Parts: sequence; C-alpha cells; structure tokens
Amino acid sequence: MELDPRTVTSEPASPTSSAGEEKMEITSELSSPTSHSRDSGFFGSIRRLSTWKSKQSPNKGSGNEDTGTWKGKRLLRSFRSYEKNKTTICDGVEKIGENKEAEPIQGKPLSVMEINELIQKRQLLEAFASIKLLEDETISERNAEKYKDNPQELLRKSKDVNFLYNSIANAIQSIVEGTLEASTVEETMLTSMVTLIAHEEAAHPNTDKAVHPGSDLLGRPRKWREMWREAINESAKKRVLKAPMASKEEDSSWLDLHLNFLQKLLREDLLKIKLSVKKCYPEEYQVCDTYVEAFHKAIASHLQHLCQGLLDFNELYTLLNWVANTYHSELFLGHPDLKPEVKTENLSLLLTPADWDKLKNNYIASAKEKIKSYFGNILRLEVTEKWEKEVHSEAKENLYHASLSFDIQTIIGEHMKLSGAISRSLETKMLELCMTELLEFIPRFEKEFEKAWSTAQDSPIFAPYVVAYINSFHDLMSGLETEFEVDTEELQKILAALTRNFTNIFLTKLKTKTQPFLKKILTKDWILDTGRPDSLASAVSQFSEHLQHMRKPTGQELLREVHRYVVKEYITQVIKHRWRMNRETRQEVSKKMDLEARIFHNTLIDQGSDSDWLVPAIHHIAKIIREKKKDKIKVYVKKLCQNYPDIRYKTTDARTVGLHPELIHLIVGSHMLEVRVPATVGILSYFSLFMSVHFLFFSPVC
Repeated sequence: MELDPRTVTSEPASPTSSAGEEKMEITSELSSPTSHSRDSGFFGSIRRLSTWKSKQSPNKGSGNEDTGTWKGKRLLRSFRSYEKNKTTICDGVEKIGENKEAEPIQGKPLSVMEINELIQKRQLLEAFASIKLLEDETISERNAEKYKDNPQELLRKSKDVNFLYNSIANAIQSIVEGTLEASTVEETMLTSMVTLIAHEEAAHPNTDKAVHPGSDLLGRPRKWREMWREAINESAKKRVLKAPMASKEEDSSWLDLHLNFLQKLLREDLLKIKLSVKKCYPEEYQVCDTYVEAFHKAIASHLQHLCQGLLDFNELYTLLNWVANTYHSELFLGHPDLKPEVKTENLSLLLTPADWDKLKNNYIASAKEKIKSYFGNILRLEVTEKWEKEVHSEAKENLYHASLSFDIQTIIGEHMKLSGAISRSLETKMLELCMTELLEFIPRFEKEFEKAWSTAQDSPIFAPYVVAYINSFHDLMSGLETEFEVDTEELQKILAALTRNFTNIFLTKLKTKTQPFLKKILTKDWILDTGRPDSLASAVSQFSEHLQHMRKPTGQELLREVHRYVVKEYITQVIKHRWRMNRETRQEVSKKMDLEARIFHNTLIDQGSDSDWLVPAIHHIAKIIREKKKDKIKVYVKKLCQNYPDIRYKTTDARTVGLHPELIHLIVGSHMLEVRVPATVGILSYFSLFMSVHFLFFSPVC
C-alpha cells in the first residue's frame, strides 16, 4: 500500500485564564478551630507546615501569635479560598477556579534550604506554597523600593525564587519520566503534580506582564504544563532507546529483533498509560494523545537515525515493512487492548516523503544485486547439479520441462508480492528491475549452455536439455504475460534468438552424429556392408525422438528441419559419387537406398514429421539408378514430377517446366538449375530431363 501524508496531531492547548483573574482571600483574623480540622491532602500538608514552624518559633507569649503559626494559618486560609472554587475533574485531580485574582500572601516564608528539602522529599505542594510566599514577599519589597540602595539583594532573592521554581520543575520532569520506568504508577504523586500545575497557573495568570528589570522572572508564569509535555517527549525518547539492539555481527536479524522489542516495550507502556496514568489527569490534558504523539516523534527520530546506517537488502525490507504495515497494525498501535484511547488516524508519516523515497530507492538498488545473484544461482545449479551430473530432464504432460521457468517466476512473484505489500509504486519498480535482470540473464545462460555443450562429447541428455529449455523459456514468457501482465516484446526477441541458437547447436550435433553414416553412402564399403540398415535412422532418432516432447509449433518446425537435412545430405552423398557401376551393383545400391530411406522416413513420420513430401525423392532416384532402359527412366522422371503438384513454374525469358525448386536443391544443389524443358513438347521434355539426371549419375568420374 502507498503511504499518504497525514497531518500531525496538534498539541493539547494549555488552559487559559478567564476574564476575571483569581484572587487569594486574605484575612488578618486567626482561623477558628474548625478551620484546622483537615489533616489530609494539600491542606493537611499546609497545617503540618504551620505546626512545624510554630514549634521552631522563639516567641511564645500568650498574647501574641507566633510567626510560624500565623504564616501557616494565613497560607491555609488562602488555599481554603481555592478549595471553595475548585472543580473535581477525575479521580481526585483538582482544577482551580478562575474567578479570583491572586494576591500576595503576607508572612515569613521558609528558608531556601527548608523549601528545597520539601522539594527533595516530593512535598511539592507545600514547597510551592512557601515559594509563592517568598516570591510575593520579594515582589512587595521590590514594589516598596526596599532594595533601592541594595539591588544585589533583590537579585539574590529573585535568583532564590527562580532556583526553587526550577527545582520543582526538575522534580515534575523526574516524576513524568519515572512514571513509565516504575513497575507501578504512583497515582497520588501524579494527582498532586497535576494539582500543583493548576495552582501555579492560577497563581501566575498574567502572561502579558513585562518582566521587571533586575527581578528575573518574578511573578511570571512558569509554563509547567508545557514543561510537562516536554518531559513526556523526553520520556518517550528514553523508552525508545531502551529497546535492546544487538549489532549486525552478533545477529544478522538484529533489526527485526530490535523492532520487535520496541513495539512490545512501547505497547506495554501505552497500555499502562491507558489503564493507570490517564485517570490521574483531567480530560483537558489529553494524556493518551500526548503520549502517542511523543512516542510517534521519538520513533520517527530513531528510524531516521537507523536509515543513516548501511543497511542490506533484508534490513531495508524489514524497515520498509515495519513502517508500512506493522506500525499501525494490531501488532503495535492498533492493538485491540489499546482501543479506543490510542488513536493513530491523525499521526503524521514516520518518515518524511524524501526519506521514504530514499529508503525505497535504496531497497531497489540493493534488490538489483540480489536478483542478479538469484539468477546466477539458478545458472550455477543447472551447471553443477544437472549438466555435470547428467541428470535427465523430467516430462510433464508429455513435454520435457526444466525448473528454470518456475524458479524465475517464483523469484519475480515473491519480490513483487513483498514490494506490493509496501506500496504499489515499489511493486512496479521491482517488476521493472526483475525484467531488466532477466533480459541480461537469458543471453548469459545461452552463452554458458553453448560453451558447455558445443564441444562436449556425445551425450544422451543433450537433446532432452535443448527441448526442456526451449519449453521452459516458452512457459516463462507465457507466465510473465498472464501472471504479471508484462510487455514481452523485448523478451520475445531475445527468446527467438535463443531458440535459433539452440536449434543450430542441435542441428550441428545431429550433423556430427550422422556424418559418419552419410559419408559411407555409395562407397564400396557401404555397398558391401550387409550389416544394420537402420544405423543412420538410429543416429537420427537419438535426436529427433525428443522433438515430440517439445511444444508446438517449435518442435514441429525443428523436426521438419531434421527430416529435410537428412534427405538433402543423403541425396548429396549419392550424387557426389560419379563412378560406373555394373547392373548387379546398381540393383544392390537401389535396394539399399530404398531400405534405408524407408527406415528413416518411417521413423521421422512416426515421430511426428509432416514432411511426407520428401519421402518419394530418394525412392525415385533409387529406381533411376537401377533402371537400364531409358524409356522407363522417363516414366520414373514423370512420376517424380507428378509427385509435386507445383512442378511448373515460370521464368522471365520463357515458360518452362522443371523439378520443384526445393527438390532441385535437395537433389543436386545448383547442378540442375540450368535444366529447362519446353512445356509444349511431350515425351521429349522428360527425355531431356532424364538425360540431365542420367549424366549426373552415370557419367564417369574424370
């Protein structure tokens, strides 16, 4: 499938303040006893903070509030104002009301060291309350121009506030990053952190205020929600890098194993987020979407890094397939257990279009060498496992076949299937590549076959191999046209050349096999030999019998060629020997010619040759050889002409008749092309033709 670009999920927007800014209610009255009855949660922590400071105060007069108690109750009173306006979002997470404007809290804050200890103990709400006191105190003193003559002191106190806020920010980041690292989720800690972020946003609502010179960031929003999102991004990066990754030297399947580890690890993280983390946040945080997007970015960055390495063919495919098919599937983000919270439809591509195209191009470039090596292995196996071991070809439906076509189509089909699963364009490129390599492979195969068999000794498996390979390449072309819808015009040209070459090698081998028998014809040894009259037929049959297992029409055409070749060479040998023979010898020669011609004619016709027009030629010449009377010779010549309906043909100078051109070529080559007999003369025409033939057969050798 082709990956289409998709828009990236936008980040959840931070909540904005309402038109009326929050205010902290400040009162100089001491809290009533009932106001101290809460001992748990944020307000319980404030009460403990107040008590702890009370114990450390040196002023214990019965008529005066000690500073610590007064400060703690002031702070408690202020946050009770928050309590009146809060809205419960989910599982104890509080959203601070936005109907009051924050005011500075009066009182003596804890020391920087004491506040930092609270932060280290993760008592962040208590720490924040005291930092806010310190910040408000510093702002009030700055506004009262207390540090007019001592700006360094203002700078010091501003840095203290900034340092403490940054410490809380670091603690928030640590909590977020540790959420997925821990075996269980600390829900109370997450809930308090969310409440803390809400308090900070309520305490610093005025985002448009200019920073006061020399006061650093006093009174400015700390943007902890944005920092929370960044912490999630950092957490996702660390989780991605945590997936085990062996080196290529350690395991050739390192990339596949790494990606499996990655998807297993992150799937478990997302399930934890869905079941345990999500309920600790208000809906507005869009926790699942935020984590999914963070993981998506982290994985994209990681894959881009992997792409920079030198990846081989299998590794490139593993990466392409994982991005295209595994990432969104049920094996990873689309796992049923993650639905419906984990959504993937709005995620952008893992790789940019440029990187994706580069990865596909690298894959095709790597596949080129792979396909070439596959075809090379096919050729090597044919040589070593078949030719050298002389393994006979198999027959299927009475046709010889080789595994060549099946092997090549399997290679092409498998690579197209794999590429098509990634994208349609990659499938098309793969088919084009395979065809290019195939067009180079066939001539290479042809050359190797010619090299191996042209000079090889006589072998009974040669002819079956020729037949099997011609059949196999025919099947290959047919399969490519039907199964892969390939334009085979160029392939047809190459296979036609291969078929001609294989046919020539076949006929050359046939000639080599039959020449010893043909050269003996009309020699004294041949005349005197009373042995097997089927020797020539046996030699021919060793080749021709296999042609009935070749696909038509190629097998039929080659069998015709064999038949024609044998008759032509036989007559050529007869005509070459111009020596006088007595009547008895002529009779023996004629009988032997008839017998041999009948045997190999019958053999070839039985094997499927349709060249029965060649059958009478040798028999007529045999009759002429044994006949002494010229009038009978004229009859044989007449019958010879009658056996060929198209015996008459026209010339440019006169209307003449003669032997069929094909027969003339078979019998005497160019010798009888000058024989011309007027069509209007009857028996004289045949006599003239007879004289020409008689001269060729019976004139003495000079």
